[in-house]
Parts: sequence; structure tokens; C-alpha cells
Amino acid sequence: MIQTFLHRVVVVILALVAFGVGSAGPALATGAVPSQPTGGPCQYTPTPDDPAARPVPLPRDPSPTPSHGIAYALLLTNLGPIPLRLDRAAAPCTVQSFLHLIRHRFYDRTICHRLTAYPTLSVLQCGDPTGTGEGGPGYRYKDELPTNLPPAPTDPTGARRVYARGVLAMANAGPDTNGSQFFLVYADSALRPNYTIFGTVGPVGLRTLDRVAARGVEPTADDPAPVDGAPARRTEILRALH
Repeated sequence: MIQTFLHRVVVVILALVAFGVGSAGPALATGAVPSQPTGGPCQYTPTPDDPAARPVPLPRDPSPTPSHGIAYALLLTNLGPIPLRLDRAAAPCTVQSFLHLIRHRFYDRTICHRLTAYPTLSVLQCGDPTGTGEGGPGYRYKDELPTNLPPAPTDPTGARRVYARGVLAMANAGPDTNGSQFFLVYADSALRPNYTIFGTVGPVGLRTLDRVAARGVEPTADDPAPVDGAPARRTEILRALH
């Protein structure tokens, strides 16, 4: 399986070089998006008040949800590759949705819109085709929260946990509001365990993240040294692969 995946990666990279990355665009979804939640255990629920940033149908929701084994994905960015290892057992509904969005090219030609560089929060956030932090896939689904994270030593209350360097997790706007946005942790961070962890970033990807983090956050007129905002080094997902 890994050999097949790597072969596909090589083929796509050669195609991007031959034809130019600008020729790659998002695939359009076909058919109307259902108005009711899916009937399986993941309950992917349409959000008509927050429509999809790009046309995409609801994910398949089989019962039982695939919950064993590892899936692999790759984000080809303008700064280097970010290989991802996706853990179906830890977050089956999240992995199912993430791979669905990749297959529909939802993440292609999108920017990672937010970099945080706090002493206790070091993440790069991606997954919004609008680049504003407001866009999503037009559906939401339930949390699959971690239960075994160690306490953050920087938090004497014990409420925050360590999201370690290399963690791949879902961003959200509150309980059970997962959509398409995700974050990649480039240094150990302290967070309440309210964010679904569904995989890890490979060593090559961590080097790519370090290149983004090294330049910090883009200064603004109001803040010449921000610690939260758009990355100073523009980071674009040219193509996401599975």
C-alpha cells in the first residue's frame, strides 16, 4: 500500500512540474447536497447557514465506520511536502471526512491562513479555501476527543494537556463543530483536550513546518511583532493526495 501511494505521489509531482501547478483546480461536486444528516454513526450534518466554501457532497457514512489501521496522505506545499499518518482507530469519523475532502480536491490551492507562535501554543492552521478562517465544507460532525494526553507542565490547574510536536488535529468553533479546518503542531503546545487528534506529521513534514515557523507571523500596521496571524512565509497547499 505504501509503495502504491508513493508511486502516485511521484506521478502527481511529475504532472505538476510538466503542466504547472496553476493548472490544478478543485474538482466540482455533482448532485445536490442533502438537507438531513447522514444515517450512519458519524452523522455528518449539513450546515445551510454556513455553506461550503467549495462544492462538496457529504461524506459516505458506512456502518460500521472504518476504525482500524492507518491511512496515509500527503500535502504538497510551496515550501515542501507534509506527509501525514492518519489513525482510523483514534478518530474514524474524522479520518473518513478528511480523506473525502482530499478526494474531492477541497484542499487543493488553499493557503494555511493562521500561524500561532505563543510560548504555549505553536500551530499552523489550514483547511479553509477562503483563507479567512471562516470557511468550511458545508457540514459538521461530532468530536472524537483524546483521553490519554499528559497534563501540560505549564498549566498548574491541570486543565490543559500536551498536544505534542507533530500532532495533527481538527480546529473547531465549539463542541461537535468539526468541518475542514485542521492544525499541525510544530512545537509542544498546551491546550484543553477539546480538539480531535486524528494523525501525525512525518519528519519531512516537520521540517517544512519549521521553515514556516522560522519566519513567524506577518507583521501588521498595528502590531509589528505579532504572535498570531497569517504566516509571514506564505504557505500554500498545492495539492492534497491520498
